Amino acid sequence: MTTGLTEQEIIRRNSLNEIIRLGINPYPPETFEVNVRAAEIKKYFPGNNTLYQQASIAGRIMSRRIMGAASFMELQDESGRIQLYVKRDDICPGEDKTLYNTVFKKLLDIGDIIGVTGFVFITQMGEITIHVKSLVLLSKSLRPLPIVKEKEDEVFDAFTDPEQRYRQRYVDMIVNPEVRAVFVKRNVLQNSMRNYLNAKSYLEVETPVLQPLYGGAAARPFKTFHNTLDMTLYLRIANELYLKRLIVGGYDGVYEFSKDFRNEGMDRFHNPEFTQMELYVAYKDYEWMMDLVEEMVEKIALDLHGTTQVQVGDNLIDFKRPWKRFTMFEAIEHFTGVDISNKSEEELGLVARALDVPVDRTMAKGKIIDQIFGEKCEPFLIQPTFITDYPVEMSPLAKKHRTKTGLVERFEAICNGKELCNAFSELNDPIDQRERFESQLELGKRGDDESMVLDEDFLRALEFGMPPTAGLGIGIDRLTMIMTNSASIQDVLFFPQMRPEKQKTNHLVE
Repeated sequence: MTTGLTEQEIIRRNSLNEIIRLGINPYPPETFEVNVRAAEIKKYFPGNNTLYQQASIAGRIMSRRIMGAASFMELQDESGRIQLYVKRDDICPGEDKTLYNTVFKKLLDIGDIIGVTGFVFITQMGEITIHVKSLVLLSKSLRPLPIVKEKEDEVFDAFTDPEQRYRQRYVDMIVNPEVRAVFVKRNVLQNSMRNYLNAKSYLEVETPVLQPLYGGAAARPFKTFHNTLDMTLYLRIANELYLKRLIVGGYDGVYEFSKDFRNEGMDRFHNPEFTQMELYVAYKDYEWMMDLVEEMVEKIALDLHGTTQVQVGDNLIDFKRPWKRFTMFEAIEHFTGVDISNKSEEELGLVARALDVPVDRTMAKGKIIDQIFGEKCEPFLIQPTFITDYPVEMSPLAKKHRTKTGLVERFEAICNGKELCNAFSELNDPIDQRERFESQLELGKRGDDESMVLDEDFLRALEFGMPPTAGLGIGIDRLTMIMTNSASIQDVLFFPQMRPEKQKTNHLVE
């Protein structure tokens, strides 16, 4: 007896049992040699119809039309779809027609994975097709796919519900092949960035994910416990402090594609697990790093699209250098009409309230300025723009500005209304760094749960001497969203974090 199964799932399990009864292994252990992909055939066969006369291809059945002794199917592999023509006497040359009459016509389903060999031709309807000479079942699908149906030019039953798509990404990628294309572009993006940095002889490294102290950013961490060491550890919120230790150790340029974790809110721009590329280069400053970011991101756009112009929603964004530059105070004055450059914490609170920007008593001067900028400026910065010269209170790891008192040498690149990257002339004065950490501890006492902790080992590393250094953190997920015109961070993550799935009746066979 079967329980908790749909009617279709029961039918498929009965088909599975019948296939096994006929002596066919529905999950055979042997390899199947593939020598061509669907997209390759469609690209090259029209120009030379002598090609692919011994094609061997595997993939998933996506549609089929049974017509007596001959049938058509559509097979989907990683590259796309191609039509198959299956003739009974070809795949069953002897007297026994069981493979075709029973297995092929009755027991195979949409979603099953098969391997076929044959030759390519063009039908009278002009469709590039593989004439199948042999067919083998490679994997029986026990659940029906949510195949899109059309009636009177109206699409229905499409697999479009976001929660289902993100939770069952494997199904999403089967029935919505354009989803796979996004992740191919993400890979091209990361390789473009990696090739750019490697060409400059910077060293790609790995640093700890589990850390005894979290640092390098203003964020709440995830906490865990190591039994053997009998100690609390944190999932890293950034890898900055470890990469700077490597600069102290003598490397001139290091970078890492890192998985970071922040125990914060979730929305279409934030996932608790995300990817950053952080880069640190000795003997450079933030002005130099701005030039690098412009050059690198322009290259990524060209590698992905062949142009610096990228359509993102309703906006055509141009990554061609040079990008616009504002100081933070200039940007706030530009968008609000208020000059906040010399205002006290109390005055800033009054300005924020006058601008309807929410603030509370836990927010010190830097956080209030950040809140004003985030509410009144950031959403309106669509074209790539550098925001520079932040208040020292906002940037405990950045070097003080060489000419502007009270500011630090920091920039963020803003694009399509969101932060794309963050960079500093790194603070390498261990005495100043200790004072900044101590100021962060005071903010924590006021209730700021995103304030940084004091890292004695990092301070010890700085006391051995760190050369002047430029540092960069660039969000790979955000950049991928922009470069693939994706509206949500969940669209560029294979498996975004989800709330627990509501319990359903288990699928059991008794």
